[in-house]
Amino acid sequence: MIASCCLCPLAMLMVAPFGIDPKPPQPPLTVDFRLQAQLSVKQGVAYLAAGQRADGGWEAFGKPNLGITALAVQCLVQDKSYGPDHVRVERGLAFILRHVQPDGGIYAPDEGMRNYHTSVALMALAATGDSKHAGTIREAQDFLKKLQWDGGEGHEASSPWYGGQGYGKHKRPDLSNTQMMLEALHQSGLSADDPVYRKAMVFITRCQMLGEQNDQPFAAGATDGGFIYSPANGGESKAGTRIIDGQPQLRSYGSMTYAGFKSLLYARIDREDVRVQRAVDWIRRYYTLDHNPNMPHAHSLEGLYYYYHVFARAMDAWGEDVFVDARGTPHRWRTELCHALFARQRKDGSWINEADRWYEGNPHLVTAYALLALQTALSD
Repeated sequence: MIASCCLCPLAMLMVAPFGIDPKPPQPPLTVDFRLQAQLSVKQGVAYLAAGQRADGGWEAFGKPNLGITALAVQCLVQDKSYGPDHVRVERGLAFILRHVQPDGGIYAPDEGMRNYHTSVALMALAATGDSKHAGTIREAQDFLKKLQWDGGEGHEASSPWYGGQGYGKHKRPDLSNTQMMLEALHQSGLSADDPVYRKAMVFITRCQMLGEQNDQPFAAGATDGGFIYSPANGGESKAGTRIIDGQPQLRSYGSMTYAGFKSLLYARIDREDVRVQRAVDWIRRYYTLDHNPNMPHAHSLEGLYYYYHVFARAMDAWGEDVFVDARGTPHRWRTELCHALFARQRKDGSWINEADRWYEGNPHLVTAYALLALQTALSD
């Protein structure tokens, strides 16, 4: 479960995971920064709350959308001014629970997004900390595990589909849906010892551009260490390709690299494992909050707020509040992320991405991404 938004000094932030000694305490946040953060979150949450429909949902394209609703509800649950007992949260949770299906999933049957909807709904329910949702949470976890490709229909461990998760409207799995599943299972308390993580690591390893670990032909000779969208069907990257030693190679990019990196950490892959180390090397080389790193320049702002969300979750999981890039520059990523979001917030409290791809022209979705990132950056 994620901690609720708590604007406290960085000196009180989390201890590094996996038995690693914590970094020395960092200087406390200034009063001005805390006030700016409080105002930003307050305005963002107010905008989000005002956008709730009478039926308890939030909309996209003129109708209620379960995915956006679940993300918005999680933001409100985790905000100290609202919390799980607020009337808007109760209405949002009721909307979510109306989508619980007999198979344990939480989704709109006509939208073909069973994994995505169930994952974000599971996060919202888990964030409440309310034991009355325990049965629904357990059944949703089981449903997600059943959706995972693990040997059915000819996709044994040798298949690039093995261990992955897709939207459900088509069968091709991808890293975005797989990391969303793992995020939901992690936030809802499923142990990293569960086989679902081990199987997912097979798929996620095949998303990493690292030939020494990735057995897929498209990764042969790759040393990049970043992640692509999917190894299925010969490999796919939303960033396209680039030329390496005269040959085209699938291009890794920021949102998928942080998604893959945090998934390795959630599965408790050792920090010294080559997959983790090469991912860290990639992050050191491309560290930025100005754009979605290593996307082609013309597309570098696409998926920016999804990127901010997975960046925050991954860096929080890594557990180092000061991250040193490849040039030796130290970054207090929590404050840097907050400042990047402060600078992009609109006067009405919302965020929106003018580079509208992957629904990021929807201010409710983008504001939810931004608030979830802020809540992670400002958490204990």
